[in-house]
Formats: sequence, C-alpha cells, structure tokens
Amino acid sequence: MNYVTTSDGLKLAVEDINSNAKKIIVMVHGWPLSKEMYEYQKNILVDLDYRVVSFDLRGFGDSEVSGFGYDYDQLATDLYDVIESLNANEINLMGFSMGGAICVHYMAMYNNYKIKKLILLGAAAPSFDQNANNPYGNKKEDTNQLIMSLYQDRPKTVSDFGSRVFSLSHSKAFQKWFKALSFKASGIGTIKTAISLRDENVFGDLNKITVPTAIFHGRLDQICPFGFALIMKEQIPNSVLVPFEYSGHGLFYDELTKFNQTMINFLESK
Repeated sequence: MNYVTTSDGLKLAVEDINSNAKKIIVMVHGWPLSKEMYEYQKNILVDLDYRVVSFDLRGFGDSEVSGFGYDYDQLATDLYDVIESLNANEINLMGFSMGGAICVHYMAMYNNYKIKKLILLGAAAPSFDQNANNPYGNKKEDTNQLIMSLYQDRPKTVSDFGSRVFSLSHSKAFQKWFKALSFKASGIGTIKTAISLRDENVFGDLNKITVPTAIFHGRLDQICPFGFALIMKEQIPNSVLVPFEYSGHGLFYDELTKFNQTMINFLESK
C-alpha cells in the first residue's frame, strides 16, 4: 500500500499494481465504498498487463479522515494529486457513481490533464438530486432523509442502500462482502459526501470533456436512473453510451462478463 499526500496534507491510500506496465488505468470508487469494489475488474486488467491504480477517497477505506474537503472541488484536486504522483501520461480514468461525478469535475477543472480515455459507470452526473438540468434525479427530501439516517444509524442506512445497488441475485457471501466495504468508511466522510451528492452539480463540466468517453449505465438503476446517461451522452462530445439491459446501479457485477469485455474493448480500441 502506498500513500499520497494531498495538497492540504491528508494521506490517501493508493494501490498501484503492475507499476512498470505501460498501459495504465486509474479507478475512482463510489459512495460509500472503497477501492476494493473493483476487485473483479483488477483481476482481468492485471492479466492484460495494465498498471492498475485505485485509491480510497478521503474519509473512506484506508485513507485518512478529514473534517473538511468533501466538496467536488477538493475531491477532484485529490484525484489530481494521485495522478501527478504516478509520473505517467496517457492515463485511462474510470469512475463509478459519485466517483464518476468526481472524474467529470476533474476533467473540467484540470482541462483533461493526462487523460487518454474516460469511462463513467452509473455516474451520479449531472447531479444526484433533481434540478433544472436533471429531471431524473432523486428528490432532495429523500436525500435529506438519507443524511439524517446516517447520523442516527449509519450501519443500517448504508446496508439498506447497498441492498438497492444490484438488480440481479448474487450469493449471500458476495452481498455480505460488498456491504462490508461501506462499513470501512468513516461516518464523517460518508455524511459529508452525501451532502455533496445532494448539493453538487457537474452539468456545466460535461461539455468540457474532450477525450473519448464511454458511458456505461444499467437500465434498471434505482440509484442513478438511466436518464442520467441520456443527459451525459447528449452533453459529452465524442461519447458512446453502452446500456446494460439487466443491470441496476452495480452494473460492474450484475453483468460481469459483458461489463469486463466491453471495458476491455473500449480501452484497447484505437
């Protein structure tokens, strides 16, 4: 495990596998998970000789907890600090859910810096909650209730949230493992990023993405509805939308074989 120090002095846990490989991908996890969520993608990417970099957002997984800095500006800056630490160019960037929104914001803030291709997975973009640019989002009162529940019983709240991630049935052992990833997150990080999910909007960032972009989205997504993907496809130049017909939010496992093959096809394409 490596640690990268952010611009404001926080240590982020970074896993860097195959550090000498020429092909590279950086993965950003979703709320309220950790870098371990990509286990079933890391396996195949390593076999294809990719340098596979994943990290825990501040307040999540093995990264340090801060009392501040959970807005998208700082989280995108944290991503910049991780990317800068790699001493690499031509990086493929992939983000899931809130991690997808952070990637979108990074692309706008840093003018697509060092990024070759972008993959957005069930991204919480252009916003998590409904607003003028996103009629498909969640209701603000529902997100407020989620935040209040985190203050009162975080384990139950994230467990209930996890039960809505997948549309297909998976083993009890897998479900237990997946929900446990959420329990590694700090209460502070979980709550403060939920507030950012409620309040942030990256609609104005979408048309600033200039690299080839793949939008992977489950049609049965109950957390970030498929309408999000339609907006992203319309606003992101040079983007392709790949629907996953049988997947919910967790398309990376609901349709694991299709997902991994489609991911590889996009990464390997000229």
